[in-house]
Amino acid sequence: MKPMLPTLKSIAPLTSDWLFEIKYDGFRAILDWDHDTIHLWSRNEKDLLPQFPEIKEYLLSIYDQFKDILPLIFDGELVVLENEGKANFGELQKRGRMKSHDRIQQVAYKRPCTYLVFDLLTINGNALIDKSYLERKKMLKGLFVTYQLPLNPTSGTFELLQYIPNEQHFDTIWEQVTTDDGEGIIAKLKKSKWEIGKRTETWLKIKNWKKVSCFITAFDTSNGYYHVGVFKGEQIYQIGLFLFSLDPDQKKALSQVIKANALNNQNGVLNIHPSICVDIHYLEWYEEQLREPHFHEFRFDLSPESCTYEQFLLDEAAIPREITVTHPDKPLWEKEQIKKLDFIRYMREISPFILPFLRNRTLTVIRYPHGVFGEPFYQKNCPDYAPNFIQTYHQENIDYIVCNDLKTLMWLANQLAIEYHIPFSTINNPYVSEIVFDLDPPSRNEFHLAVTASLMMKKIFDQLNIISFIKTSGNKGLQIYIPLIDGTYTWSDTRLFTEFIANYLVTERSDLFTIERMKKKRNGRLYVDFIQHAEGKTIIAPYSMRGHSDALIATPLFWDEVNENLNPESFTIPTVLHRVNTLGCPFANYVKAKTIQVFDPVLNFLKANNLK
Repeated sequence: MKPMLPTLKSIAPLTSDWLFEIKYDGFRAILDWDHDTIHLWSRNEKDLLPQFPEIKEYLLSIYDQFKDILPLIFDGELVVLENEGKANFGELQKRGRMKSHDRIQQVAYKRPCTYLVFDLLTINGNALIDKSYLERKKMLKGLFVTYQLPLNPTSGTFELLQYIPNEQHFDTIWEQVTTDDGEGIIAKLKKSKWEIGKRTETWLKIKNWKKVSCFITAFDTSNGYYHVGVFKGEQIYQIGLFLFSLDPDQKKALSQVIKANALNNQNGVLNIHPSICVDIHYLEWYEEQLREPHFHEFRFDLSPESCTYEQFLLDEAAIPREITVTHPDKPLWEKEQIKKLDFIRYMREISPFILPFLRNRTLTVIRYPHGVFGEPFYQKNCPDYAPNFIQTYHQENIDYIVCNDLKTLMWLANQLAIEYHIPFSTINNPYVSEIVFDLDPPSRNEFHLAVTASLMMKKIFDQLNIISFIKTSGNKGLQIYIPLIDGTYTWSDTRLFTEFIANYLVTERSDLFTIERMKKKRNGRLYVDFIQHAEGKTIIAPYSMRGHSDALIATPLFWDEVNENLNPESFTIPTVLHRVNTLGCPFANYVKAKTIQVFDPVLNFLKANNLK
């Protein structure tokens, strides 16, 4: 069955006749599920399941739930989910090109793909394509509610069949797409029917384009493509090619100008001096090439010298328009040669992963206005010069900044807020949001003590059926998180548990661990800091950088990474960005873990036995 296809538009329809869904960058796929067979058909009617066996395995695991409504046909997108609003197409392409069965199985287990469902075409063998989109969507959501499947795209879970919701207000969903750096939005007419193999005007796609101002460097007469570049210093840096969206008259005139002014002809490629500036729209910068580049307009107001690699990187980061990045070439770290632009780009790219931990929390930042070379200072109070969109929360005579959106995060980053420290509760709830153990060895030379302690604790938590997460501190230690059901546990409740675990470690290995607060009395042992977990205290946020010379990051880990080979110095900007792109976020399932965490039996036992 050939899929129904949307028509590309530059502006979304904003009447009440339309609803909106996030468009995920993956492989369009139709799931055809019968009692005896399962197929996941691509747009070219190729079965994708042999290449993505984790989807079939998952469907077979839930067969008993669905058997009474088969045959079933879903329309959806096969993705490597990066965050709630974005899929990683590059990683999906790598999966699609794999040949080795063993390698496919290995990657499928390590980072499974997800099938995101946005339409219901058949149920119980009864076709629904003549029903309206609104009716089909309502029935589809009902199925996911009935079978308790995820009602929103969620990475980091083994529930590989997930629902794509719709939204009535374009601005709401567009803000999520731009924050998460997603591909775009699909607008769907409420009364639209599903039309086999047709590109239709009742479904529209609006892309979240990025823009680069660049100059033309060459014209390939054999295929009609134009080469474009920017200046990196005094050298021309090639960034890609474009062909589409020039009208015939523009293309004819442009080709004539290039032919008349060509420097040389190299096998049909006409090279020219930088002189013709253009704006190109594209989806992403991937493997040193513009992805889906389209001509937007000629820029006769620009000189080629203003089309720089630095500006290209800044524009590619898609900073909110309310933020003006100042002094992007300012050096911040010397040892790692990190400039402000590098830091800004890191904060933008990591924003979907750090923002969930900053939201609705009073924020303390450490700012380094002169980079790590100069004196830093703590900032709790929101400064008078902060823009109006900065949200604050008044507590104990302090107007704390609350970082609930990308604009606020990028404003803070431009202010050179390097470290982000957050409390263990939110502004909406006085109860404890999570327990965090800070495992602090004397120095990085004793980091193995933190590994030993964390593995001992993980064994205990597993025996108690407690879900735990772990991250580096960004310096010399490790920090273990236990998410808690919101609005449930007091500080005295969690203190019982943290003190009990700390005492257990010290009892088991007093030669390795201590709860002695005075450093001179620790005698080379690891300090199990359970006192730091208290009301008013803070901890470094996941994915925050640290303001020391190594430019390390407080990095979430998978538990199987915690072993004798773990090196705290490994987690720098390039490493962390590569990790989230290729492995996903180890804390991706953190919010869900809060809802299913079973902590009462442990707490009740401690209270009943007066243990701590």
